[in-house]
Amino acid sequence: MTLQQPAPMTRPVGRGDRVRMFQEIGMLAPALVLLTIFLVVPFLLSFWTAMTNQPLVPRPTPVRFVGFTNFLRIFKDDLFWISLWNVSRFTFWILPAQCGLAFATALLLHQKLPFRNFFRGLFFLPAITSIVVVCVVWGTLFQYPTGPLNQILGFASGGYIQPIDWLGDPQWAMFSIVLLSAWQAYGFQMIVYLAGLQGIPDELYDAAKIDGANVLQRFWHVTMPGLRPTHIFVLVITTIQAFKLYTQVAILTQGGPKSSTETVVHYMVRAGFEEQKLGYASAVSVILFLIVLVIALVQRQLLRRYDV
Repeated sequence: MTLQQPAPMTRPVGRGDRVRMFQEIGMLAPALVLLTIFLVVPFLLSFWTAMTNQPLVPRPTPVRFVGFTNFLRIFKDDLFWISLWNVSRFTFWILPAQCGLAFATALLLHQKLPFRNFFRGLFFLPAITSIVVVCVVWGTLFQYPTGPLNQILGFASGGYIQPIDWLGDPQWAMFSIVLLSAWQAYGFQMIVYLAGLQGIPDELYDAAKIDGANVLQRFWHVTMPGLRPTHIFVLVITTIQAFKLYTQVAILTQGGPKSSTETVVHYMVRAGFEEQKLGYASAVSVILFLIVLVIALVQRQLLRRYDV
């Protein structure tokens, strides 16, 4: 004899449910409208422009539909692949440097130290300073051969380390950009990590102490799981920002020396404004958008799978 499962009872949709549904739609509507205006519509317009030979300045000749010609020309251009390799290399270096420095600083400033609010503001200061000003300051530090950085290295090593052409040597130029960028932007990630640390309840640490957990065990079994959403947010945001690298390169190296610091955004801006090929530049922007989108989705899935 088998027992039949009772049929689930369905509650008729009442007037209260419809009112609640309209309230939810009303609350979502502003965000959806803004996303459509500032994200969806520009992407569709860029994709349409990428399918044409539209110049930056209108010409007497009409704009023609060229299909995927711009995309094929980009994929055949060695400079595009060099710029993609450079920005990937920059991202690979900046993630551990910037996020690691931000995480370590946040852990330190989360402790009950004297003047910690002052140091929080001090370390956050580079993040709110204009990147142009930061580039000018670091450009002075990087001067070859008598810049302050070379003077410090020469003095600290007793003259053993010879002056380094930080921005003129292809082997050092990208490292210099990474050093500058990590110092300038780590304050933002530090604030995000501090917010994440303050969101972990003290009761969890107290319970771990009662169970006999030492400092390292509390860090690994309480702090790290508590910061899981923060890690995902910081890594995804930092990756997106890294792929948008432009200002430091435009001010300090202009993509040189020997294209060692050429990035995708710099390549796109040069095609659009210097060469006035707006359709070609739009195709680069579409490719960059898709690359960043795929990397962010893969990164998010991997972090979830490994429970980071």
